[in-house]
Amino acid sequence: MSCFLTVKNLFKEYEGCRALRGVNFGLEKGDFLSLFGPNGAGKSTLLGIVSTLVSPSSGQIEIKGFDLTEEPEQFKKQLGVISHNSLLYDHMTALENLIFYASLYKVKAPENRAVELLRVVELYPRRHSRVGQFSRGMRQRLSVARALVNDPALLLLDEPYSGLDQYAAAILTEQLAELKSKERTVIMVTHNLDHGLNSATKVGILSAGCLVFMEERDSVDPALFEVEYLRHVQGAVRA
Repeated sequence: MSCFLTVKNLFKEYEGCRALRGVNFGLEKGDFLSLFGPNGAGKSTLLGIVSTLVSPSSGQIEIKGFDLTEEPEQFKKQLGVISHNSLLYDHMTALENLIFYASLYKVKAPENRAVELLRVVELYPRRHSRVGQFSRGMRQRLSVARALVNDPALLLLDEPYSGLDQYAAAILTEQLAELKSKERTVIMVTHNLDHGLNSATKVGILSAGCLVFMEERDSVDPALFEVEYLRHVQGAVRA
């Protein structure tokens, strides 16, 4: 059986510096990969390539049989992304933002979908407030709704818990659990071992552009994994 997502021999160079060095992995439908690694390991570059925002130097990515380079539009239809950039428009209301993205993805009944997601992330009472007035936690909750507006088959998360208050983090965790129950496939880059290990079905470590560790979560001892992770972090600091 073919993988839902396949990454083959992925390289990325920036002005002679290799950010990724032959990354290979596959994910089945419903897999949740938590990807750890030191700063500068290439994690955000990998997510940037999978999200189609960054072009690889070489290699291949396929999702549900669609090749990233040959059929980018079909590939993008399958994606949802949560990153440091909220991709929200401050001058628009929460409702207007979600209707805009739902229309962009040609979602049926975009306003109904927007209202549904605002209730999910508990922002419906603020639906007519401009996003520029929102706190960091509220913006991140709305970013979750934006990323889910097209009911993506693959969700990419780049440090989604960064800067969240406890309430916003709890809502995000609840939504990630819901995605797992719906067999959506997720890749989450994080430094938070607790969140990452608790959510994952697979865990990986990216170090110096190489995928140096990739295992099923159930086979991983958290204490030993932490030691392995810290070893790569300390190695990066010494380098």
